[in-house]
Amino acid sequence: MSKVLIVGAGIAGDGLAVLLDRAGWEVDVVEIAPALRAGGQTVDLRGDSREVLQRLGLLEAALDATVEQRGLAWIDADERRRAEMPVEAFGGAGFVSSEELLRTDLARLLHGAAGPRTTHRFGDTVVALAEVGDGVAVEFRERPPEVYDLVVGADGAHSRVRRLAFGPEEEFRRPLGLAHAWFTLRETPTTPGLDGWFLMLNLPGARVVEARPGHPGEQEVGLTFPADALPPRGDAEARFALLERTFVDAGWRTAELLAAARAADDFALDTYDQIRMDAWSRGRVVLLGDSAWCPSPLSGLGTALALRGAATLADTLGARLPDDVAGALAAYESAMRPVTVRAQAMYPGRVRSFAPRTRLGIAAMTGVMRLVQRGPVATFLTRHVGDYGRAPEAAPTPPVTTGR
Repeated sequence: MSKVLIVGAGIAGDGLAVLLDRAGWEVDVVEIAPALRAGGQTVDLRGDSREVLQRLGLLEAALDATVEQRGLAWIDADERRRAEMPVEAFGGAGFVSSEELLRTDLARLLHGAAGPRTTHRFGDTVVALAEVGDGVAVEFRERPPEVYDLVVGADGAHSRVRRLAFGPEEEFRRPLGLAHAWFTLRETPTTPGLDGWFLMLNLPGARVVEARPGHPGEQEVGLTFPADALPPRGDAEARFALLERTFVDAGWRTAELLAAARAADDFALDTYDQIRMDAWSRGRVVLLGDSAWCPSPLSGLGTALALRGAATLADTLGARLPDDVAGALAAYESAMRPVTVRAQAMYPGRVRSFAPRTRLGIAAMTGVMRLVQRGPVATFLTRHVGDYGRAPEAAPTPPVTTGR
């Protein structure tokens, strides 16, 4: 066992590549995008994410890349604050941390840590997989076929590897009833500042408009709305038109944000889904990260699970190989299955508490956000949320997450 193909140069894929390279593997990483993907939401450095980055020797660099964060504020269409949760809430274990960085920066750090035995191939992907003796024969879209000892699908919730090895996406996708657009807004001299605050506007009809700090001179924008299906990925105009129809009456800065969506070079739109599978490996093909267990951004644990999964897979391979491939993959699944089950479970009403359908629901949600930061409730939560970002050991958290 010496040669592995990792499909997907994201957090899980590049994290695993660094660990396997250090263990002596020859690592090929293939990524369908023409370059390292930009964009994505912020990720915090608590719990499992922090521990794995420390192991990789990247924690200090990640801390140096954090963005200014003062907290989360729920606002109305006139930007009056309904509720606030500063970064100091619950002893620093609230919804927004003072130590968060953009996903694009974390991906850059992991990619830059690639070792000498790792080769990245962008603008290509797999088109066929076949078991051959003690390996997997892989056909690529752009380059000649090759045989690998192991193939890892770390290519996201819409995984091509999962489709080739396990079956169509529809068998594993569990939609949560919401869709989410995210992109970067480049500030101009007239752009309203955020002063370090993540601002969230909830609207009737389970709609949410978000603007939060990014790199200097930039804001990260999110638009959430009810949907189980979307226009085709290749039809950008239909996707922008859908957003514009959905948020036409939203008020606040929404017209400005919709215009920024059309100008953004990192615009993305997808449904909030979970991926649920009975097994993550078949022969010498194994899935990692969102390809295997996507908990949805509403869990707040996607990055933590990706990094923890990469470390767990690397450890089980190191402990079992070369003699017991099946045992290594079974040990990986045995270790990660309870983690992902808990992360996917969330609490009853999670979706509706993030995106209430009615004005009354919005008022109730923001009232709860004020209540949980006071008196005995705040004391109890401060005592029990110190392991936020760690699964499954995470203690009870406040009743809403921000969908990071």
